Amino acid sequence: MSILIPEAVAQTAQGGGAAGSPWPTLIMFGGLFAIMYFMMIRPQRKRQKEHQQLVDSLAKGNEVVMTSGMLGKVTDVDEAYVSIEVGDGVNLKFQKMSVHAVLPKGTIKSI
Repeated sequence: MSILIPEAVAQTAQGGGAAGSPWPTLIMFGGLFAIMYFMMIRPQRKRQKEHQQLVDSLAKGNEVVMTSGMLGKVTDVDEAYVSIEVGDGVNLKFQKMSVHAVLPKGTIKSI
């Protein structure tokens, strides 16, 4: 086994590949970044933009589902909060960002 070690040392002493061009490494890192951008970062930004548009378009009378799964009808919209009627005379206040989706009219009565 010790016979192979001097050969390996002799090969690295001749400069076997350590002084190569940095371009393949840079191209590889650029390609990995491009893949990460198009597979992870870009779709997440798109979802965030769609959710922000949903939150901005909330209006009184919309039927919504919250991230907790609670269904209700919007009774009041503030800058950061929204009041939801979840039952007869039961109003709860939530942050606007906790609205998951806006439902079509009449969904709550059909459930």
